[in-house]
Amino acid sequence: MDLITYLLIGIGLSFDSFAVSVSCGLMKQEIRFKQAIPIAFSLALFQAIFPVIGWFAGSTIQNLISSVDHWIAFILLAIIGIKMIVEGVKPNGTLQNFNPFSIRLVLSLSVATSIDALVVGLSFGFMEIPILYPVIIIGAVTFIASMLGMLFGKKIPAKCSHQSLILGGIILTGMGLKILIEHLWF
Repeated sequence: MDLITYLLIGIGLSFDSFAVSVSCGLMKQEIRFKQAIPIAFSLALFQAIFPVIGWFAGSTIQNLISSVDHWIAFILLAIIGIKMIVEGVKPNGTLQNFNPFSIRLVLSLSVATSIDALVVGLSFGFMEIPILYPVIIIGAVTFIASMLGMLFGKKIPAKCSHQSLILGGIILTGMGLKILIEHLWF
């Protein structure tokens, strides 16, 4: 895999965090740069840690499933991508009033938005891809996306966060398809 692939995966994974960040910006109009940094850092940190956990698990069981690993990677990425697309096409719900500065909420959001990164790490482990480079890219992209989402969230209509989920789902599903095609025909 190359830099472009890692960037696309990072962008695809960061759309959940971006959408959450947009919501934070919409909820707290007074959010400032310094207040946004810890939230974005937490989202990026978890988005970077979960692939490592998945990678270790994938590397451990890789020998047992090496003949079907590309199918597993495709299915997992497609499921996550389709889930994101479905979430993106749901009608806008009523925004609930919450405090995005609450540590408990930030940690909950960080874990919730990083589950798909765990699956991506699992796929990397199956394919025996070194994890350090992709994790750095995924974390950096997520941090930037989260900062942009929060700082500009109050200016972005809520429907755009749904569109970003759809785009992220398409990217992840496309990456799964790319992995499947590479293993089947190349």
